[in-house]
Amino acid sequence: MTAMFSLLLILASPLYAAALQTPGTKAPAPTVAMTTQSRFPLQLLTSRFASWGVDPARPLTSINLKASWERFEKRREVVVAVVDTGIQHDHPFLKDNIFVRQGKYAANNYGVDFSGAKPTATPHDQHGHGTHVAGIVKSVFPEVKLLTLKYYNPSASGQQNLDSTIKALEYAVKAGVDIINYSGGGPEPSTEELRVLKEAEKKGIIVVAAAGNERSNIDDKRNAYYPASYGLSNIITVAAHDQQMQLITASNWGKNSVDIAAPGFNINSAFPGGKAGLLTGTSQATAFVTGVAALIMSQHPGFTFDQVRNVILSSSVKVKNFEGKVLGAGKLDAARALEMANNVQKRLGARALATTP
Repeated sequence: MTAMFSLLLILASPLYAAALQTPGTKAPAPTVAMTTQSRFPLQLLTSRFASWGVDPARPLTSINLKASWERFEKRREVVVAVVDTGIQHDHPFLKDNIFVRQGKYAANNYGVDFSGAKPTATPHDQHGHGTHVAGIVKSVFPEVKLLTLKYYNPSASGQQNLDSTIKALEYAVKAGVDIINYSGGGPEPSTEELRVLKEAEKKGIIVVAAAGNERSNIDDKRNAYYPASYGLSNIITVAAHDQQMQLITASNWGKNSVDIAAPGFNINSAFPGGKAGLLTGTSQATAFVTGVAALIMSQHPGFTFDQVRNVILSSSVKVKNFEGKVLGAGKLDAARALEMANNVQKRLGARALATTP
């Protein structure tokens, strides 16, 4: 069985060496005026942990987040399981978002690490990928709750990492999280992984999965990438685009298999050591979609997973460069998604009133 760790392959690719500079400080962010219309401080959109993917000065290439915050009203907590390399739990950007299922959050209890011989409650991020992905999710939804589930061990075999992935997914499903962010995968299907993801489907849990970084058309079964290619109704498969609205060179594509594209080139986000850094790949794009799904679920607690998924895909902006590569040639747009979700809610409300005896 091939290891499910290709979320890390792009990090070692010389093609994207420029995206792997040592995490450091960004240039001073421009001042953004506060507005009483926004649910969150707009300074977050240009903080040292934010990226061009949420930059209000880039409404066409970013996910258009500012306008979505102006439409947002939080009605419940949303828990996202980040199945990855761990998260720096005390990172200044993330420490207030850490969620634990049992006990209280503490330095010795901030998630579950499945990457060793026995599970522990300290999923330390020695790589940086998981912290970076978590930072993107928070940059979209500042009050999201993050359940840290570590599966990756660089010293483990491919089969061992796959086994750890399955344990992490099982934990997330049993915990009843709202969304699973899985910025990884591999070319071989797993019967056990599919079984767990079908359980997630039954429980109404959304799984946002990376399309992969193999530069391949995953519509071709010979290039399938799992879990993205399982074809379950609760999976959203995400490709990555750059600031020029082109799919990044490494991104997999497929007009039938890839649901949507999101920012994934030179994305700035949180990095271990309390720092910020740039990474590139479909892993990063996946996290943007997870954040928007979390916003919708928080504002509309009654939505089913398929309603959330349909809103995200139906509200996407058609990009000519994505034609033939992404379903509907769609690019993630948070503002359009929140607007459509609100309209769907109004119609559902009106229907309920019409049928009330």
